Amino acid sequence: MLKLGVLVAAVIGVFWLLTGGLFKLMFGFVGAVFGGLVGLFVAGMLALFVVPIVLLALLPLLLPALFIAALVWVIVRAAQPEHPAPAAH
Repeated sequence: MLKLGVLVAAVIGVFWLLTGGLFKLMFGFVGAVFGGLVGLFVAGMLALFVVPIVLLALLPLLLPALFIAALVWVIVRAAQPEHPAPAAH
């Protein structure tokens, strides 16, 4: 009878550990997915606030390159012949 009791306790313990492990894995997975989504959302919101500030801080450094790009654009646009307007039927 003692052996049967120990065997029943061992079987119940194994099932207890398996279900506990399964719950732990599932809650860990759900927590990781939810935490990852929340992390992506927070990172996106912070990027929306930080990127304009960084771009404004870099503007004095980028102004010469922007002026050169604008000058090249103006020269290329001026060098192209004008396309005639399509005739109305």
